[in-house]
Amino acid sequence: MSIFRRRRSEDSSGAPGTEGTAAETTAAGTTAAETTADVAQQDAPETEQAAEAGSSFDRSSGPFDVSEVEGRGERLALGAVWLPGREGMEIRMEIQEESQRPIALIVGLAGSQVQLQVFAAPRTLGVWDEIRAEIAESAVAQGGSVDEVDGTFGRELVARLPVRTSDGRTGHQPTRFVGIDGPRWFLRAVFVGPAAHDPAAAEPLESVLRDVVVVRGSEAMAPREVLFFELPQLPPAPGEGGEPGAEQPEGEPAAEAPEGGRDPLQPFERGPEITEVR
Repeated sequence: MSIFRRRRSEDSSGAPGTEGTAAETTAAGTTAAETTADVAQQDAPETEQAAEAGSSFDRSSGPFDVSEVEGRGERLALGAVWLPGREGMEIRMEIQEESQRPIALIVGLAGSQVQLQVFAAPRTLGVWDEIRAEIAESAVAQGGSVDEVDGTFGRELVARLPVRTSDGRTGHQPTRFVGIDGPRWFLRAVFVGPAAHDPAAAEPLESVLRDVVVVRGSEAMAPREVLFFELPQLPPAPGEGGEPGAEQPEGEPAAEAPEGGRDPLQPFERGPEITEVR
C-alpha cells in the first residue's frame, strides 16, 4: 500500500442510516442509533455469539471475527478491522467532525473502490435483512433503482443512484451494497466503479473483503453504533525523514454539499483529506 489518506466527515451521527453524511450512513433508513445496549448478555462465550449471529451468510472463508483467526499476520491494524494489504492499494479514512475519529474506510484497488464501516449489532440477531430493505426504500425515494440479488456474500443490493455530473446534468451511478452479519457486529461494504456491476472487476476488492478481520471489542454498545477505525503508525519511506505517521496536508477543498448535508447514498464524494505516503 503506497498512499494513506484521511478525509473529514461533516456529520456527527454514527448510525448506519440514510440521513447525514454517506461515510456514516447508507445502511438504514433512520439516523438515531437504537438505544438498547446488549449488556445483559455480555459474558456469553464468543463461540456461541458466532453461532447465533451471521447465520444468513457462511463466513467460514471470511470476513472473520478476531476470535476466528490465530493472529493478525501481515494485515494492517486499523482499530475496528485488520485490513489485508495488496499491491497498489489506496486507503482513505472518513473522519467524524465531532469526535475527530475515523468512522469509515475507503479502499481503492484496480480502478474501483469499496467503503467499509463496522457497527455494533445485537448478540442473537443479524441486522442486514432489515437494513437492506431500508437502503432499497431510500434509494427509490431519491429517484434511483434497486435490484436485490444473490451475490458473493449472500443477499445484496445492486442500485443505480442519481448523481450530479460535472456538467451539471443528472446521471446514475451503479452502486453495490453488501452486508455481513457477524458476532455482535455488522460489516457494510459499498462498491463503486467497475466492481459495482462487473464480477471480474470486483474480484480484487472481494478478495480484500474476504480477508478482513473485525475487531469488535468486549464493551457494551447500542445496536448500530459505529465502531471507530484508528490511524496506523507507518514508518517513513527509505531516505525520508520525519516521524512515523507524519501527515502532509493535501490542501484539497471540500466538495460542495447539497443543502442539509451530502447525498447520503454517495459514499465517495471527495472532501478535505490528509495524505500520508509511505
